[in-house]
Amino acid sequence: MTQLVAGVDSSTQSCKVTIRDAATGAVVREGRAAHPDGTSVEPRHWWDALGTAVADAGGLTDVGAVAIAGQQHGMVVLDADGHVVRDALLWNDVRSADAAAQMVEEIGREAWVARTGLVPVASFTGTKLRWLRDAEPDNAGRVAAVALPHDWLSWRLRGYGPADESPLGPDLDALATDASDASGTAYWDPVRREYDPELFELALGRPMRVAGSEPTADTVVVPRVVAHDEAMGTLDVDVALPNGAVAPAGLVVAAGLGDNAGAALGLGLAPGDIAVSLGTSGTVFGVTATEVLDPSGTVAGFADGTGSRLPIVTTLNAARVLEVIGGLLGVDHDALGELALQAPAGADGLVLVPYFVGERTPNRPDATASLLGMTPGTTDRPHLARAAVEGMLCALADGLAAVEGTGVTVSRLLLIGGAARNEAVRTVAAQVFGRDVLIPEPGEYVASGAARQAAWALTGALPSWDLATTTVPADPHPEVLEQYRAAAR
Repeated sequence: MTQLVAGVDSSTQSCKVTIRDAATGAVVREGRAAHPDGTSVEPRHWWDALGTAVADAGGLTDVGAVAIAGQQHGMVVLDADGHVVRDALLWNDVRSADAAAQMVEEIGREAWVARTGLVPVASFTGTKLRWLRDAEPDNAGRVAAVALPHDWLSWRLRGYGPADESPLGPDLDALATDASDASGTAYWDPVRREYDPELFELALGRPMRVAGSEPTADTVVVPRVVAHDEAMGTLDVDVALPNGAVAPAGLVVAAGLGDNAGAALGLGLAPGDIAVSLGTSGTVFGVTATEVLDPSGTVAGFADGTGSRLPIVTTLNAARVLEVIGGLLGVDHDALGELALQAPAGADGLVLVPYFVGERTPNRPDATASLLGMTPGTTDRPHLARAAVEGMLCALADGLAAVEGTGVTVSRLLLIGGAARNEAVRTVAAQVFGRDVLIPEPGEYVASGAARQAAWALTGALPSWDLATTTVPADPHPEVLEQYRAAAR
């Protein structure tokens, strides 16, 4: 009998649900719903969107297990009654940049890397907790638990929440997460695979305790970390989701994971594989069995969804670059790509440094974008379109170089995300990266990775699902990256 599993991708922009055959990975049906814009969001919108997306996917009544992959780093703070204290600050909210700098100064970059595998920047949960402590002390005093977006959604899906909204009520000790998401908080050690209580207290100013441990006075609950191949639990009751959807009793809820770890699992990445993801933001990530330490903070040494490490570099500006320049030129992504291919590699010296919303890597939260090399010959539509595509990819090529600089071997390079479907982006990627670029067939790889993990929890074995790819041959143009680096100093 066919067993079905569901994977959820609760991202910055939307919630996507994919229901698949547990053995083969074949897509049975899918659904989605939008999230509101902004870098500060009321989490109930994620819960509403989950219900809508599940209903759009035909429900969960015939599904054996589900896992939720979610945007990382978001700060979800709960009071003792399970209510959200304030809007969640998302990973791309930069208001905690000063707090991050203070925290780095207090114990030093090397200590942060040794204890957490990363150097704090505004993206990470711990810096947002420091900001909350300093900017909103009354709210900070109400905090009884701190969760991440995927933790909170999984908790609600399992029947927990405020007493008037959930069948099982506000049991904060039921909060759970996984290693990949915990490793992006800046208070979890991916080497010892446990929380660092001193760093949590450095952030919020109050001591922590792990969900399920002995209660103590004035402590703040953090989710227990569930093994990647285990389940958070099995539903004992039907749970009503918004918009008429139901999570039925007997449904297994797997550990879930951070979105990039979900994508790595969905792609089936193995050591030597590196993915470049072109969503609104950009990421370069891979899988390695060895410890990743980068004192510069450029590469974060997260955990993946299998027990290995997930070195990752993240930029704030990827497909948004194409959206901004496409909007300026009055064209969509496809037409922008057509214009870009009319200009030569290097755009005759026109360079776009695309820090439209500041930047995370390099850590320049207050930076703005710059256009250099404008002459009468380069100030036209094709050159500007070309500079946009090259600027987006050069920023990520620097990320790839940083990952390689930690000792990670790159054998295969995969290009994913919505912008990877653009012919010009594929062509320029082979020039900027200077190596063969593999393009997986279009798919929701974060949701697919969550579904694969759900199958693992349901059956006890991680399934092997086929991945079809096409190859864009290497066409090295090192001058493109050289001129970008000169402009971006």
